[in-house]
Amino acid sequence: MIDSLRLRLLWWLLIPMAVYVGLSTSDAYDNAVSSATLVQDRALLASARMIAGQVGWNEGAPVVSVPPAALELFASPAQDAVYYQVRMDDDTLLAGRPDFPAQPDFAALYPVYTTTTFEGRPLRVVSYIRALFDEGTLRMVAVSVGQTMQGRQQMIDDQWHASLRRQIVLLLLAISLVVLGLTMELRPILAVKDALATRQPDSLTPLQAGGLQQELRPIVEAINQYIFRLNAQVTVQKRFVADAAHQLRTPLAVIDSQIQFARQLEDPQRVAQVLASLQEGSRSMTDLTNKLLLLSQAEASNGSAFPRGPVDLLSVAAMVLEELAGLALKKNIDLGLETTLESAMVTGNEAQLGGMLMNLIDNALRYTPEDGKVTVGLEHRRKQIIVTVTDNGPGIPAEVRERVFERFYRNARPDQPGSGLGLAIVREIVQASQGAIRLEVPATGTGLVVVVSLPAMAAPPTVR
Repeated sequence: MIDSLRLRLLWWLLIPMAVYVGLSTSDAYDNAVSSATLVQDRALLASARMIAGQVGWNEGAPVVSVPPAALELFASPAQDAVYYQVRMDDDTLLAGRPDFPAQPDFAALYPVYTTTTFEGRPLRVVSYIRALFDEGTLRMVAVSVGQTMQGRQQMIDDQWHASLRRQIVLLLLAISLVVLGLTMELRPILAVKDALATRQPDSLTPLQAGGLQQELRPIVEAINQYIFRLNAQVTVQKRFVADAAHQLRTPLAVIDSQIQFARQLEDPQRVAQVLASLQEGSRSMTDLTNKLLLLSQAEASNGSAFPRGPVDLLSVAAMVLEELAGLALKKNIDLGLETTLESAMVTGNEAQLGGMLMNLIDNALRYTPEDGKVTVGLEHRRKQIIVTVTDNGPGIPAEVRERVFERFYRNARPDQPGSGLGLAIVREIVQASQGAIRLEVPATGTGLVVVVSLPAMAAPPTVR
């Protein structure tokens, strides 16, 4: 297979042009043959008519005198041989070669042209019939004139070769212009290649189309779109690393201080207290690390590393409620699921959607006081699956409802546990699933209602 763009384009050009040159040359050859044949046939007919005009009667017998001008018509550099024959309708030979290969048809109304062979050479022959009258007697005279075909072939070659040379020159000129044009027109794309090759590894600035041709600009635009996506991914990764370092620095410093303090203690009871505090800090760090990883996965969830498929939110919600039942029981919170659906199918990643519900319900349980109520609802409305998580906790003031989706923002007391990542994770997962999220207040009483809408998966056609 040819890898060179120049050669491939040359082939695309050469194939139709070669066909065109072949057809054009064939037409030129046919035209040259027609022209040469017409010239020769007219000369033969003029000579035959001139000879026929010299046939007459002398003392009751037909005679003919062939004028030199009748044969001078065929003078040419090709040195063609000329033959003629004058024969009466009773097969009487009046003039010319008796072995001349002519078989005139005395009933013909028009001149008859034939091509034959005589003395080993091709011969073009015309037979012309003339009527003679003598005292009321009608006689027919056939004048046949033939000429060898060297001059005709020379005329054909002169015309055809001239056309062939023009076609070859045209083809070579087209090839040269294509090679030169490709070399000139490929310079902008080669400049783009050089710009990419000489870039620093960490450079993610868009490419400049510059003088690039309109047909090639989509390539640069596609590269720039890829650079934009890569830049966004790198930004997410950098932000994740910075957030993780920032959030883990303080707990690690606290744990280190507690370890140093414990090494100086001799009272077993005090050491046990410090170890319990260390264990609590370790659990907090584990929870924070898990949420940071979930947030990173949610931000990168548009990639192929997170396959999507049919997910039944009803089943996922049931599993999450089962996992969090212990926390609800510990605070004596009424945790339940309200729905009339038998299934709630959406398209997404089951693990991420499970993390979304886990964070929403966990947040509701953490901020709802003891003996409170948290209700998860599922319904199908206008091609959307609507998920609601309702609690009767303190709620969120209207002026900060948008800020709670920011990472590490907390609308809670300083002594209340939490990382400030729960709703940020939820929003990333919802957006990656082509959904929407909003915060509302209950129709009665205090609390918060989190409403998530996700596109419902189309039902398969019913087979009957």
